[in-house]
Amino acid sequence: MKSPLRLACCAAGLFLSAIGCLLTAPAPPSPSVFDSGRTAYGFFPTPPDVNILSVLATFHAIAQHGDAVLLQQPVPWDDFRNGIEGKSKAMEDIHNQGNLAWLNGLDAIFVVDPLNGLDRRQFAGLPPDLKGADFSHAAVRAAFQNFALRIAQDFHPRYLGLASEINTYADSFPDDFPNFLSLYRETYVKIKAESPDTKVFVTFQWEDLNNYDVTGAGRGASIKWEEIEAFEPDLDLWAISSYPFAAFSSAADIPNNYYSPLLARTKKPLAVAEGGFGSVDIPPAHGTPQDQVAYLNAIHDQIGPRLAFWIYLVLDDFNMDSYQQVLQSQGQGDKVGTLRFFSTLGLRDRNGTPKPALAVWDSFRR
Repeated sequence: MKSPLRLACCAAGLFLSAIGCLLTAPAPPSPSVFDSGRTAYGFFPTPPDVNILSVLATFHAIAQHGDAVLLQQPVPWDDFRNGIEGKSKAMEDIHNQGNLAWLNGLDAIFVVDPLNGLDRRQFAGLPPDLKGADFSHAAVRAAFQNFALRIAQDFHPRYLGLASEINTYADSFPDDFPNFLSLYRETYVKIKAESPDTKVFVTFQWEDLNNYDVTGAGRGASIKWEEIEAFEPDLDLWAISSYPFAAFSSAADIPNNYYSPLLARTKKPLAVAEGGFGSVDIPPAHGTPQDQVAYLNAIHDQIGPRLAFWIYLVLDDFNMDSYQQVLQSQGQGDKVGTLRFFSTLGLRDRNGTPKPALAVWDSFRR
């Protein structure tokens, strides 16, 4: 799948600035799950409905079934093109999300995402004077790097991703990919100078690396390892996303060696930065509650012991009517069809009723 969904940026942070004044500044959990020597389990903090009560309830519910949230943020280009300091509404939202995580005893993983999660061929939110720019443009490079450095400076996070599913962009724009790679390397060095203990990474879309096309037809002759290894040695862990409903009619069809090639290819820690399987058929995608169980078992059985963290996309199914209004208000009404494929990935339904896969997830975490 070349354009998996990015949900958290359009929901979890939407209302948090309105309650920021109500939140004290709690400290991150101590001890941190990241120091425990076990896999950290978590979710995107995406609520079933786009309203403040749903956001607050979601953070609380994640704390019952996870250790961390993944906060994936688009680049606020205008705020950071001229420097790292200064006020930014985006940074206020990130701090409020961090506060909500810490108030609920959750750690946070951060990902800076310059691309549109609903269409990885596009940058997200470029201002008018940068329309058509790519990773060679000085202002794009400066804003991306300054924003990443601001997150490193403010949070000193254990994990900081510098792009999501970057291989899908590399496939579409191979001539621009070297520009992103040089930007990543420059930013990596500066983050390490600011926050030496931060583990820096990018995420890679696993179905795409395995050469499945957008219809899910056929596996290619070989895994495109070169798209990961281009980042070495400046890659502290290998992180993937995986939505195999784009490649298989049933999760039972996932091969027993689908994820395991990662084990032999690198000795570094692995991570699943997002993914899931639907519990309802949304043609042409297939999904059942048992498909979710089979998907979780495939990852756990094949690469579970090597995972530093495992992020499932959403804890709860979400209300398409509520999210459709958000997309339309953002001028992305044409993306509603794509969004629908992810609406039943939750391990609970919209009302919080568990699906069978939730007990499996909880057993792995225990």
